Amino acid sequence: MPTYLEVAVNVPQVSGVFHYHLPPDLEGQVRQGHLVVVPFGARTVQGVVLGFVEQPEVPQTKAVSGLVDPAAVLTPQQIELAQQLSHDYLAPLAACIGLMLPPGLDQQADVLYTLRGLASGELTPTQKRLIALLEKRGPLRGSQIDHGFHRLEWRGAARTLVQRGVLESKPVLPAPRVRPKLVRTVRLACSPDMVETISPELGKPGSAAAQRRQAILQFLAREAKPVEAAWVYAESGGNLQDLRLLSGRGLVQLGEEEIWRDPLGQTIFQPAVPPTLTRDQQAAWDKIQQEIQRVALGQPSPPILLHGVTGSGKTELYLKAVQAMLDLGRQAIVLVPEISLTPQTVNRFGGRFPGQVGLIHSGLSAGERYDTWRRARLGEFNLVIGPRSALFTPLPRIGLIVVDECHDDSYYQSEAVPYYHAREAAVAYARLIGAVCLLGSATPDLLSAYRAQQNQWQYIQLPARILAHREAVQSQMLRLQSEGKSPPRSRFRPLEGQAETSDLPPVLIVDMRQELKDGNRSIFSRGLQSALQETLEHEQQAILFLNRRGSATYVFCRDCGYIMKCPHCELPLTFHESQMTLLCHYCGYQRKMPVQCPSCKGPRIRQYGTGTQRVESEIQALFPQAKILRWDSETTRKKGAHEIILGHFSAHRADILIGTQMLAKGLDLPLVTLVGVVLADVGLSLPDYRTNERAFQILTQVAGRAGRSPLGGQVILQTFQPDHYVIQAAAGHNYRAFLERELAYRQEMTYPPFAQLVRLEYRHMDAERAKNTSQAMAIKLQQWIQEEGFRATRLIGPAPCFFARLGGAYRWQIVLVGPDPAELLRGRSFTDWKIEVNPTSLL
Repeated sequence: MPTYLEVAVNVPQVSGVFHYHLPPDLEGQVRQGHLVVVPFGARTVQGVVLGFVEQPEVPQTKAVSGLVDPAAVLTPQQIELAQQLSHDYLAPLAACIGLMLPPGLDQQADVLYTLRGLASGELTPTQKRLIALLEKRGPLRGSQIDHGFHRLEWRGAARTLVQRGVLESKPVLPAPRVRPKLVRTVRLACSPDMVETISPELGKPGSAAAQRRQAILQFLAREAKPVEAAWVYAESGGNLQDLRLLSGRGLVQLGEEEIWRDPLGQTIFQPAVPPTLTRDQQAAWDKIQQEIQRVALGQPSPPILLHGVTGSGKTELYLKAVQAMLDLGRQAIVLVPEISLTPQTVNRFGGRFPGQVGLIHSGLSAGERYDTWRRARLGEFNLVIGPRSALFTPLPRIGLIVVDECHDDSYYQSEAVPYYHAREAAVAYARLIGAVCLLGSATPDLLSAYRAQQNQWQYIQLPARILAHREAVQSQMLRLQSEGKSPPRSRFRPLEGQAETSDLPPVLIVDMRQELKDGNRSIFSRGLQSALQETLEHEQQAILFLNRRGSATYVFCRDCGYIMKCPHCELPLTFHESQMTLLCHYCGYQRKMPVQCPSCKGPRIRQYGTGTQRVESEIQALFPQAKILRWDSETTRKKGAHEIILGHFSAHRADILIGTQMLAKGLDLPLVTLVGVVLADVGLSLPDYRTNERAFQILTQVAGRAGRSPLGGQVILQTFQPDHYVIQAAAGHNYRAFLERELAYRQEMTYPPFAQLVRLEYRHMDAERAKNTSQAMAIKLQQWIQEEGFRATRLIGPAPCFFARLGGAYRWQIVLVGPDPAELLRGRSFTDWKIEVNPTSLL
């Protein structure tokens, strides 16, 4: 009797599982979690074995075609997690499994398009572009065409051309794009004693070739093991032709050896000694240690919300928790919200756990991610660090999952199916595997804070900032004093002989309306300019934060009010001074800055607003002697850019750092004594229920970059809404006041955490089609609500999204609010709809 398997096939939008049987040659080789190749209709696809079944659901099953990897690619717990994510987020199971496989190993079935002949009759613009692309590049897979047609829906046009006989389509399964890396090796094949006596066999005596080959043999005679060919070339000046000649004469033996592509292979970590804990840290650690002991005894542990002000020492508690788990023979995963935080986090953990840290993030090459994934599967790492994708690393003995900056929206994946929140996935995964889940933040999101209030999560607080970096700034203070300069007085208080703490930096709110009344037309208030001057005089550092890119927010005509917008997205174009171009930051459309208004032909078309490039140019004009760095998505596109910029600023090779959201996340810079928020109002007027929460979090976080050393610090918030409660709460570092007011608003409006949301979005290039389809869906949803008794669920919409047109497509949305609106949709098909459960934004 054959062995029957249950397989989740890697086919987009397919949620079910299918039964297959093993052919005789694969009997005994396949187990749960293996990646296999199977037939699926007319296609050949990949799939993951979920388990074995005694009796298949169909009378006739197809045979598994092959095994992609001899080792299982998923653990049983990962399979269980994928099934839960599929259920909770209404996502195809294959898409959830895909989260756990390294890029390049898993391959989706694709379609190969080939041009067959000339097209007759009328063609749409998309059809013309598609034909031109295939004429230029030859047959292409659908995924390759996607890259050529950014955000353009071309498949309908392709189907029409296939029906007309212009194109031919054929299903294909690409081979995995990643494989182990092999390097050529060389070893001596003769006795070392013979090396000096075989000169005649090496070529013409005294020639350069003979000397190179002699040097190769002499070098290999000193090596007991095979040597990488690149080392041989470097030591001897030889080349591959020399090696082949020596191999042909039996003097050396050529081979191959696998090497790991390790992104941390060349990193030198400075060993770090654990510091003495403060009283607050010790009290927090005692509670965390209790949960670690519970897990060690096989008992469940609730998630832990570690609420610590910026600079309170949360990371040290993460480090102690990791050490405790390693002592128990378990492993740990540490999540950070963005790649920009990874270098600093890796350095701290690498210094404490050298040789035990693995790194995962999207900025690595496919080969580096594949090798890190394989080494984790083998148990070679005890700790893996990275953004949300690191959660799915197949470590076999996980005992701890840390989610740093757990409030951050970067943990939510909104770009591709499945749309999920990594914080929620981490909590679920920890429960499945019996691990401690430690979530840290200075500004916990309202959902997490509410869970802690309701005793669903354990709440631990670190209310005081630790005075750090005393040694790092001592020498600078002595030098300044010897030069007759006096740095600002430090503010700290001792804690009964233990580590010292300091107050959070004072925050000055500057009313920019008053600045305008007083005749100051600069984007910098007089107070901020004065503070910058003082900071530079004391040879300290400043951070200027702006939640925008480019040089100006938008370009408009002062005569008729016309605003330059992207023709595909209807978003304002951003002016970039370095290239004198207008750019759409969503679809990439760009054009030159016009000299006159396209609407009224008037000459008074100007840039309005403030971007990072404009801040940089105006700061340089005010302080020409200052060294300035800009840190935003424009300057961090290249691999390693985050590390370079942060390294330069940490080494005081720059005085002022200008940047966007990246600056608000976890940076610990001892010489930063001033933080200036150029415009604190950004985002406060967006029509989203989490607008105020996001604004408070980012203002509080960026303010926390100042004053983390004995040098002290200050924060200046420039705003046109100085009385707004978000501005006031952030300036007072008053999380409790903000939480109470915002929770009251959410309860009144029945928004999360007092309800759950499901957002349905429909896009189409035709505006009328998008509208009509959305209205029809709303009618259908209202019928289901009534028929199935979802009386507590209300429907909002349909309505155009706030960003009504993106990438040329018109966007409409419907929002369901209620105790469990996802249950209304579960098991139903929603072709061409984007379904998000509890999204972080409704824009």
